[in-house]
Amino acid sequence: MTHDPVNRPAHYTSGTVECIDAIRASLGDEAFIAYCRGQAIKYAWRAGSKEKHAEDLRKGAWYLTKAASVLDG
Repeated sequence: MTHDPVNRPAHYTSGTVECIDAIRASLGDEAFIAYCRGQAIKYAWRAGSKEKHAEDLRKGAWYLTKAASVLDG
C-alpha cells in the first residue's frame, strides 16, 4: 500500500483495518457523519496555520466526501 497523506495515510492502518472503518463501525452511520463533519471543520479551521495549507483543505474535503458517501449508501 502506498502512503497518501490525504486518502490513505499509512499511520492510520493496522494490519488490514483502517482506523476510519473502525470508527464508523463503532459509531454507527449518524454519529459517523457528525464525526466527519467535525473533522472537516477542524481541518478548515487550521488550514493556513501549518506548512501544508492545501493538504489540510484536501483532508477536510476528504471527510465531507466520506460523509456524503455514507448518506448515498
